[in-house]
Order: sequence, then structure tokens, then C-alpha cells
Amino acid sequence: METDVVIIGAGAAGLMCALTAGARGRRVLVLEHTDKIAEKIRISGGGRCNFTNLHCAPDRYLSNNPHFCRSALKRYTQYDFIDLVARHKIPYHEKTLGQLFCDDSARDIIDMLVRECDRGGVDIQTSTTVQAIDRDDAGRFIVTTSRGVVSCASLVVACGGLSIPKIGATPFGYEIAKQFGLNIIPTRAGLVPLTFDPAVLDMTKDLSGVSVDPVRVQSQSGMVFDEAMLFTHRGISGPAVLQISSYWNPGEDISINMHPHGDVLTWLKDQRKAQPKSMLQTVLGDLVSKRLAQKIADDLDVEGRMADLSDKILMTVTARIADWRVKPSGSEGYRTAEVTLGGVDTDDVSSKTFEANNVPGLYFIGEVLDVTGHLGGFNFQWAWSSGHCAGQVV
Repeated sequence: METDVVIIGAGAAGLMCALTAGARGRRVLVLEHTDKIAEKIRISGGGRCNFTNLHCAPDRYLSNNPHFCRSALKRYTQYDFIDLVARHKIPYHEKTLGQLFCDDSARDIIDMLVRECDRGGVDIQTSTTVQAIDRDDAGRFIVTTSRGVVSCASLVVACGGLSIPKIGATPFGYEIAKQFGLNIIPTRAGLVPLTFDPAVLDMTKDLSGVSVDPVRVQSQSGMVFDEAMLFTHRGISGPAVLQISSYWNPGEDISINMHPHGDVLTWLKDQRKAQPKSMLQTVLGDLVSKRLAQKIADDLDVEGRMADLSDKILMTVTARIADWRVKPSGSEGYRTAEVTLGGVDTDDVSSKTFEANNVPGLYFIGEVLDVTGHLGGFNFQWAWSSGHCAGQVV
């Protein structure tokens, strides 16, 4: 079989590239090794797909080359994708911090992409594994699959990273890059819950299920996020923790302020005057959850009425609430990570066309590249933007 374009991976970036190329009249074949397309879209946002963010900008992305994403994000913006959603009459809403979700189901986004692919005559094959990739003397790619051999002028790698292997994530995209001489930036899990060692976990496991909203979490590099945090039976999670995980490195502390929008010490001194006969945990219950308040009092071994607590003790309590420094032992890894940090080195790829600099006709888009967005729809927007830009030239 011969075609113009073969796209490996029927996820967000791959389908976006396919529908864009199909609309240009290109013959497009999409190969998906699992039996379902767009599984990451289906499960995202609690099944409602946080499909973009109103505040998409280059500073919301991590990469060894922070300027790489600028061109694509500028040429296909969040508003361009919102227009596509609106044309398909998909109802959506803004949740918080510019995050846009489907009112009904993530399936609406998948169906929209499929309809656009159908309109462009795109052929999507599921349950099809790629067994080998070669090039012939004419420079065309020869792709051997479990369904036969196909040749193409343009080969697009859109098979994502390593996150959530249970829905089909593999290192195949990196293997293709290495085969053709591209560099790989070391990968690790991003937007992922953090874990504690047994000593710290012994202090926090009783708080499993307790949420604090908002907290201010800061990495050693100075990156700060103000969102919710959740204690888990392994450590901590929640939006603030997922965000900071992309900036945390093993061995580093993080600082957690569980009352970021107030002066805790001044408040405690005021409460000592206003409620002199109350116990610390009772007073703290107005600031944080009762379970957390009791845990802080127990851990610091603070007993007695507020009237009996010295300024020094109140400063110790303040430090625990406003600057709790903790060293995570690790993360929950790719099993629960929303994204993969690192990937195909952007120095080896054109920021305008996504074509490999030294391999004409070979393209890399989406999460397989060393571009990782913040939590909240930014990674889907990168898929749409990179897929669209590549789809215009393949």
C-alpha cells in the first residue's frame, strides 16, 4: 500500500495532525496499536476532558528549550480550538483558572476529531502494531505493520510518552527517534503525586483523604503554585502537588504553606486574646480541617489553653502551618503520572514544521517531544497546536 502520510498514534496530537492533513487533500493513514483511539482524551478531566486553557502561553511549558513551543502556540491558539469545538456545537464551561471542560463527556471531543478525520478521508486502523520502519532509495518510509507493509512520503510520530501504561503508553516513539539519530532528553514522570518515606508517612498517613484548599507549594528552584492539596496513604497529591512535581528533583525539599493568604502568627496571637481558654487544636480547626488541626497539635506536642502558649510555641505552630518543609522520597511514577517530562530533543526538530532537522519527512508531535505543560488543559493545547502545524506541511 502507498499513501502520502502515516501517523503513528491515534491520540490528541495524531488525530489533530491527521484531520489537518486530510483537509489539505493528503492521503492519511493513522496507526494505533491499541484497540481504541484517544484513550487519554476519554479518561481526562474525570471523563469530561479539560481540552484547553484560556491562559495558554509559553511560560506554562517546561522544556530544555523553553522557546521551542512559542511558534506553534502562536499559530494555533486555544481560541482556534475553541472555535472548532463551537462549530461542532459541543457545550463546555470554564471550571477554574481558565480550564475548559466539556459539559457532557470527553467523548464529544473524540467524536469531533473523528468526524473531522472522516471529512478529510483519513483512514484510522486500530489494533495495528508497527514492526519495522525503513527507508527506500527514493527516501520514502517503508512501514511494516501487523496488517502489512505501507510506504509513505511523510511519517509522523505521535505515540506519546510513558504516562499511564495501562492505556497503552510505550517508549516506541523514543525508539524511533533513536533509530534515526535524534537525541532523547532523559524522561521522568510529571504531574504526578509525591510519596513520603516511612518516617514522614508515619506522621501523615492518618490524614489520608484530608484536603487543604488552597495551599502554596514552593520548589527549591522557586516555582510556586497556589491550589488544593490532598493527603494520601502514600504521601500527597492534589493540583498544587501535581504542578510542583514537574519542578521537583529527588533529594530536594518542598515548602508547603497551608494558609497562604493570611498572617498565621498574628492570627494565633489574636486568638490567644479572643479565646484564652480554648485548646490549640480547637482554634486551629477554624484555620484548617479538624483532623489536621489535631494532628499538628499532637505532632508538636502542644497541650494547654491558648492563654498558656508562649510566643515561641506559637511561632513553632506557625512554621508548621505556613512553612512545612518536607522531603518527598519519590513519586508514584508513570502509573499515575498525567504526562512525561523529557523526550525527543527539540534541538533536533523544527519548531515551525516539527520535521526532524536531519531526516526529511520524519515528524514528531505532542507528548513524545521534550515539551510538557502545566496541569489544566495545557498539554492538550500542545497536542492541538503541534498536530495542526505539522498537519499543514506533511
